[in-house]
Amino acid sequence: MLTFTEAQVLAWISPLLWPFLRILALFSALPVMGQRNVPMRLRVALAFLIALCSQATLPAMPVIALDSAAAVLAVVQQVLIGVSLGFAVRIVFAAVEFAGEIVGLQMGLNFAGFFNPMTGGEATAVSRFFGVAVSWLFIVIGGHLMLIAAVVQSFQTFPVTSEPFAFLRAVQPQVWGAEVFRLGLWIALPLIAMLLFVNLVLGVISRVAQQMNIFAIGFPITVSVGLIGVLLTLPMMQVPFTMALEQMLAHFQ
Repeated sequence: MLTFTEAQVLAWISPLLWPFLRILALFSALPVMGQRNVPMRLRVALAFLIALCSQATLPAMPVIALDSAAAVLAVVQQVLIGVSLGFAVRIVFAAVEFAGEIVGLQMGLNFAGFFNPMTGGEATAVSRFFGVAVSWLFIVIGGHLMLIAAVVQSFQTFPVTSEPFAFLRAVQPQVWGAEVFRLGLWIALPLIAMLLFVNLVLGVISRVAQQMNIFAIGFPITVSVGLIGVLLTLPMMQVPFTMALEQMLAHFQ
């Protein structure tokens, strides 16, 4: 008859339990995997698969009794780190969508809003287009592989302990919100300059030829120039998106 002690069971499940919790929390906050149309069973299965496949590179996990207060604090630490990692990626996505908001405002298309399932609120046409484009770009450039490497490396940087708030003091994710505005303005700056020049030209035309109805021709010209600018600058979005993603993931490596 086979018998197992509690220490043996904990030693068997600890190498899988803590990575599984951290990766599952990451998938719950990730922009692409965190959508409502992604089944929970798929997230759980992927988290377990990644935790199982990464056992060769993970450090030794501490054996913590599951009925102790230290286990509760360790679970809180895994959830905080996983959610913060997903929040870092979501900030990059939000910055690109913020750039679309600015461009749509300059083009005059911000009145065309509809429901965004990723954020659960209203989104404009240009912002939603940038969000879909950057979601495809995230997969094409191997962002999911970078994310898996970052969450595996995070166990070296932030090992499993019973001090969950030491991670918050070291990383300080509350200051990452400024990256939304910085990166968003960086991406939208060429289009803002282009549309500003078009508006200046239309202002000069309205002063020179006052009999011309500038409102009748201004909106089609602004929208046309904005769409052409989006078409020209869309292939160059990979560089700032990749740089911002690597910069945010570097906090966990």
